[in-house]
Amino acid sequence: MTADSAAPLAAPRGLVRTGGPKDDSTWLEHVLGWTLVVVFAMFVTQVGWL
Repeated sequence: MTADSAAPLAAPRGLVRTGGPKDDSTWLEHVLGWTLVVVFAMFVTQVGWL
């Protein structure tokens, strides 16, 4: 397959999305991520895996 024949198969860059949160909500993503880390650490210590 040549580069010219594979070009129509590729999606345009502007339309490719991962389905994640919008770029303007980075602080919310950080807060939720650290909350998940703390909850997981509390679970691990309560179960006795550490």
